[in-house]
Amino acid sequence: MSKKDVIGLGALNYDVLYAVERIARGGEEVGILDVQKVPGGSAANTIVALSRLGVEVGFVGMVGTDEEGELILEDLRKEGVETQIRIEEGYTGAAIGFVDAQGERALYIYPGVNNRLCMDDIDRELVNTASFLHMSSFVNKEQLEMQRELAKRVKSKLSFSPGMLCFKYELEDLIAVIERSEVVFLSLDELTSVVQGKKYEKGAEALLNIGAQIVCVTLGARGCYVTNAAGESHVIAAYPTDVVDTTGAGDAFAAGFLYGLLHEKSIQESGKIGNSVASFCIREYGARKGLPFKRVLEKIV
Repeated sequence: MSKKDVIGLGALNYDVLYAVERIARGGEEVGILDVQKVPGGSAANTIVALSRLGVEVGFVGMVGTDEEGELILEDLRKEGVETQIRIEEGYTGAAIGFVDAQGERALYIYPGVNNRLCMDDIDRELVNTASFLHMSSFVNKEQLEMQRELAKRVKSKLSFSPGMLCFKYELEDLIAVIERSEVVFLSLDELTSVVQGKKYEKGAEALLNIGAQIVCVTLGARGCYVTNAAGESHVIAAYPTDVVDTTGAGDAFAAGFLYGLLHEKSIQESGKIGNSVASFCIREYGARKGLPFKRVLEKIV
């Protein structure tokens, strides 16, 4: 694989998304309106979004010896993503999602062979030549330990989107990655969980104090909050749009923000680009269908 601007590392999942009347509670029966089957995985979604924006990208991960694994690989190739993906005997990771009429969702994750990815599967020389290494969550604690170890060794700038790790682990468990991160991406719920209820300004400040250089907090319909170690901070309004499905909105935001940084934009301008890319994402079902291409984005930002 040739030198890339951004290398992605994270779980590779095949998503099955059900559009439902509403999210069911225990014991309820609720109708399914539509079904979509698409490749997913948080870091992979961000990498695909960056590729559509003309960024040179690659991805490191693992899929199983099943049809879903083949579909994931085929889609990444189609999207122009160079891959260093090991094919392991077993089932590819899966995510089952239920999306209601307001675009809210509930997700169920099966890790599959993602749990077997280890340091030996990662070409550190390749990773170190990238401008950014973008990492997102796995289910298994062994993969978190791998990410902590990789954070100590990597020479490229680290971009970290912890996702569900915020709900499974304490802040102390994530410090080894956060303290070496150029930028950390979290939703408001994720931040609130990991910093135990602090308001987002104070929560983001806590991550900066740990060592993160930039912290981005997505605020849903309110847009985002971005701040950096130099003391700059902004609340940036969301782009008005029709919300169909919020799946992948945070991944799309991360892509837009990294695109801004790669083009030497300020954190405020990068936040605006992130909001714009996310607004395209949530107009369609799934994390990738609505992602814009560079020519479309350039007309707006």
